[in-house]
Amino acid sequence: MSTTTDAFGASTHDVDDDTPVVNAVGGDWDSVAEEASALHEERIVVNMGPQHPSTHGVLRLILELDGESVTEARAGIGYLHTGIEKNMEFRTWTQGVTFCTRMDYVMPFFNEAAYCLAVEKALGVTDQIPERANTIRVLLMELNRITSHLVCLATGGMEMGATTVMTIGFRERERILRIFEAITGLRMNHAFIRPGGVAQDIPVGTIDMVRENLPLLRKGVRELELLLMENPILKGRTVDVGYLDLTGCIALGLTGPVLRSAGLPHDVRKAEPYCGYETYDFEVPTSSGCDAYARLKVRVEEMHESLKIVEQAIDRLEKNPGPVMVADKKIAWPAQLAVGADGQGNSLDHIREIMGESMESLIHHFKLVTEGFRVPAGQAYAAIESPKGEIGCHVVSTGGTRPYRAHFRDPSFNNLQAVAAMCEGGTVADVIVAVASIDPVMGGVDR
Repeated sequence: MSTTTDAFGASTHDVDDDTPVVNAVGGDWDSVAEEASALHEERIVVNMGPQHPSTHGVLRLILELDGESVTEARAGIGYLHTGIEKNMEFRTWTQGVTFCTRMDYVMPFFNEAAYCLAVEKALGVTDQIPERANTIRVLLMELNRITSHLVCLATGGMEMGATTVMTIGFRERERILRIFEAITGLRMNHAFIRPGGVAQDIPVGTIDMVRENLPLLRKGVRELELLLMENPILKGRTVDVGYLDLTGCIALGLTGPVLRSAGLPHDVRKAEPYCGYETYDFEVPTSSGCDAYARLKVRVEEMHESLKIVEQAIDRLEKNPGPVMVADKKIAWPAQLAVGADGQGNSLDHIREIMGESMESLIHHFKLVTEGFRVPAGQAYAAIESPKGEIGCHVVSTGGTRPYRAHFRDPSFNNLQAVAAMCEGGTVADVIVAVASIDPVMGGVDR
């Protein structure tokens, strides 16, 4: 029996029947520790996480230290694996929304939108989505962009010891979550954006609610801006920390605020518009700092731009009534719902309306909800600009009522590849700031 070693360090044994047996060797904690002891160097290997209070979610960082300096940094992921993509293969196309909304739980509407746009592209109905449905999607996504950035700033501030940043950030986020609850019934994990449109129209009073909160949100974001941007302590902790230039961003496939902080104004909303974004007036903020401070600055400016888009969206919703679900009854789930007097289920009047149309329409309604619609065999990919960067969804259909495959390009997964480039050569304290500036959410990374 002969033994060979491949380029990755795995050994291959050829047994008598010429069947190769591969023994894979890991590059995890054991090998790092063994290597360190064999070299007789005074290196410390620190296992930061996966439950460290100053990392985003269950992220594990394996750090090799020389005193306070980080000589090597690796990200260990997979501790929040939920099997969402696999589960979606066993549900109808519409039910898939309830799974993917839970991936990056800080930006649920973007997960839903990317998936639904991919399904609609596979169905060939992208141009048939009602204008009002697209406007509602834009409204929800831009409000969601603000909440995601607020969580980034709030938790990043807390990790640096600035608890006031945390309280202000979450106070402003609450205003928006109350709007989400009024529209969808839930604060998170909404499953509100669906293939063909949205679950239902916005309730009466929503536009007034948004209008009342807009000046308060502007004031809150400005308060955060004044508290952070010229704070000498914060600048001392973030300027030239987690440095990654444009060449590094492109090489690692980074997108979102991390890429725009390196000076490239790439935004999918401008580059490949969707949901009518080409008709909205907004700018793409950039910076040339390439560091944690520049990423903070870009996110603050993006919140101001999102508020401008929200204002334009509610003006359109006020002027343009209309349907919120595609007209094709073979695809359209019921979207004109009416809640019963007890606050649960459909009202009796609405049920009578459904049942009174015709027996055939009732049967079709039942089959659509229980079995789902069919998507022609083929595949489609759709990408949108989320708060963390480009989120894409690739769906594959065999012509059935369920996806053969649904795969997501989550921006946090790609952005985490920058941990080594940002952290090596810095101090342990700088690792916290660098990871916070990436703003990863492990639900999206692990899926």
